[in-house]
Amino acid sequence: MTQAFLPYLARADHARVINLSSGYGEIGGLSANVPSYCLSKLTLNGATLMLDQALSNRGIAVNSVCPGWVRTDMGGPNATKSVEEGADTTVWLATDAPHSLSGKFFHEHREISW
Repeated sequence: MTQAFLPYLARADHARVINLSSGYGEIGGLSANVPSYCLSKLTLNGATLMLDQALSNRGIAVNSVCPGWVRTDMGGPNATKSVEEGADTTVWLATDAPHSLSGKFFHEHREISW
């Protein structure tokens, strides 16, 4: 997706790529109960780091975000966050976060470990 939009990102002021990850994508969050999901998010976080390295010279910020457990079809009705609460950090990264924050993983506006 990033490659497809790269011509547009390159022309934008303060372009940003935000990857929707999960705490299951943290090294310490891996679980044998959901191995495919964990590995896909771990891979996405790795791609975030590599994209940051590749695109930083073009002024494009690249980050991953963990929205938390959100009441969606996937999260279910017992999840602790509304969709709006889950989207908050993603919206912040897209609009208000310092553009210098790049190559990082965020949850609730705070950097978290990979």
